[in-house]
Amino acid sequence: MTQQWKMICKVKEIPVAGARLVQRGLAWQELPGVVLFRTSQDEIFALLDSVPHNGTALADGIVCGARVTCPCQSWQFELATGCAVAPTHGSTRTYSVKLEDGKVYLDLAELNAPASRAEAALAGAYSVAPHLDL
Repeated sequence: MTQQWKMICKVKEIPVAGARLVQRGLAWQELPGVVLFRTSQDEIFALLDSVPHNGTALADGIVCGARVTCPCQSWQFELATGCAVAPTHGSTRTYSVKLEDGKVYLDLAELNAPASRAEAALAGAYSVAPHLDL
């Protein structure tokens, strides 16, 4: 599958050790977005804005090093892999990121693909794929 890169924002538009939410889906779908995280070393990571055990938004989490801490349960997730840090288990979806000339790009094919079985079922029921809203 070829990648179709879409410019999302400039790196400087994401707070250092912070996040920026990118909405996905049509208004009636209410899909979790994708969160762009920026570390203090200016690394950019993209994760689904959903904690696996309860669907809490990760966008409000605290970035420390290469991890983000869930704002509700204090679960930690590795930004590079989306995997929970022991003793917790689980993971959230990651998305490919490309940095070029100070701009952040995400792959449209990944963004428009269903992020879960529930999304796939919803898309199939209405014969529509999720839509990236920029």
